[in-house]
Amino acid sequence: MKQLQDRHHKLLLETDTRFHRYMYDRINWNSRMIGLTGPRGVGKTTLVLQYIKENLPTDISLYVTAEDFYFADHRLLDLADDFVKRGGKHLFIDEIHRYKDWSRELKLMYDYHPELQVVFTGSSVLDIHKGIADLSRRAVMYHMQGLSFREYLLFFHNLKFPVYTLADVLLLNVEIPRQFHPLQYFPDYLKQGYYPFSLENQDIHIQQIVNLTLESDIPQYAGMNVSTGRKLKKLLAIIAKSVPFKPNISNIATSLNVSRNSVADYCLYIEEAGLIAQLRDDTGGIRGLGKVEKIYLDNTNLIYNLGGEKAEIENVRETFFFNQMRVNHDIITSSVSDFRIDDYTFEIGGRKKGKKQIENIPNAFVIKDDIEFASGNIIPLWHFGFNY
Repeated sequence: MKQLQDRHHKLLLETDTRFHRYMYDRINWNSRMIGLTGPRGVGKTTLVLQYIKENLPTDISLYVTAEDFYFADHRLLDLADDFVKRGGKHLFIDEIHRYKDWSRELKLMYDYHPELQVVFTGSSVLDIHKGIADLSRRAVMYHMQGLSFREYLLFFHNLKFPVYTLADVLLLNVEIPRQFHPLQYFPDYLKQGYYPFSLENQDIHIQQIVNLTLESDIPQYAGMNVSTGRKLKKLLAIIAKSVPFKPNISNIATSLNVSRNSVADYCLYIEEAGLIAQLRDDTGGIRGLGKVEKIYLDNTNLIYNLGGEKAEIENVRETFFFNQMRVNHDIITSSVSDFRIDDYTFEIGGRKKGKKQIENIPNAFVIKDDIEFASGNIIPLWHFGFNY
C-alpha cells in the first residue's frame, strides 16, 4: 500500500492542471461508481489525475493502474478492503481492462463498501463493454474521444473559444475575433492535433497506439491467436488505402482468408477500439444497428499517419466532420449527399463546391473547407470543430 501511495503522490505532483478535456465538466463526480472509456491516447489518465489533484484530499484518495506489478499477487478487492479500513474514500483504477475478472470485483466493491467511491478507466472500449453487463445498475459510464479543433487551439496555442452547438453553427451564431485566422491552424490540426500529447515524435506515438490496439487490446478481448491478430493489421491497411469506401465484405473475406461474419466482427472490434468509424443508414432505428454504408478511419491524424502523402483531402474533410459531430449527435448516411443529422443534410467539399447536389432539399447545407466565413447555407468546415 505504501508503494502505491508513493506513486500516487508522485503522479499528482507531475500532473499539469492548466488544460481540461471537455469531459472533465460533463462527468457527475458525485456518482458512487464512474467508468470512463475511450481510445488509447486521448487523455483519460490525465483527466482523473487532474480531478484528484484539484478536488480531493490526498489522505483519502488513491490512484492506481491495474497494470502495476502490485496486482501480480494482490487482488483489487483486497486493496479496496484495506484502503477503506485506512479511511479511504475515493479509489481510482486506471487500465481496468488489464485486470482479470475486473467487472466482478468492481461489483463486489460497490456492494461491500457503500462509503467508497470508485472511478475506473479503460483504454480498450472492448473489454469495458464485455464486462459492463454486471455493472449496468451500478456504474455511470462516459466515453471520451480526442481533441476537438477548439480544444486543440487552447491546448497547443493558448487560444480560448466557447463551445458552439450545431444549432449555433447552422444559425450562423459563431463569433470569432477578426484577428483570428482559423486557416492558419486548421491544416495542422488535421495532420497532428487530435491527440493531446507533444507534437514531437507524434507519428511514433500514433503508431504505438495503433500497434497496441491491434496486437494487444483486441486479441486479448476476443481471444484471438497471433495469426488472427495479424489479420487485423492487414484489414486496417486495406481500410486505410481505400477510405471512405462501401465495404465489399466478400472481397475482404477472401483477401484475409476468413468468413464474412469474421470480417464484420473484426470491423466492429476496430471501430470500438477507436481506429475506424462506420457510417450507417437509418434502418437500425437506434445508434449502431443500421447497415454499414461507408467505413472511415476514426480521425484525420490516422489518415496522415497511415496514408502519408497519399491522404486524399476529400476523405480528410469528410472524416473531420464525421469525427467531430458524432460526439453529440447520431450521424447517418444521406441518399442524396454525404451526411444526415436529424432533419439536416450536409454536403462536404472544398472552396469551389457548388449547391447543385442539394438543390430543392430542405434544411440542406454545403460545408466548405478553405473559407473563413459563413453565408446562408454555406458554412466553413472548421466551424464544426467547436462542437465540444
